Amino acid sequence: MDLIGAVWRKSNRSGTQGDCVEVADNLPGVVGVRDSKDPTGPVLTFTPDTWRAFITHASRR
Repeated sequence: MDLIGAVWRKSNRSGTQGDCVEVADNLPGVVGVRDSKDPTGPVLTFTPDTWRAFITHASRR
């Protein structure tokens, strides 16, 4: 999957330790998720609908 042009961001709730994930949701049809400590490492990709469902479920916890 081509993620060229992805703009990665971390949650505002991330601490200064850097132990979090980064999300790129600026590309059409795909949301990328990666480990902020390993920005050149593997990336998980989701459809926008799947990502929204995950966020909705996680925010209920």
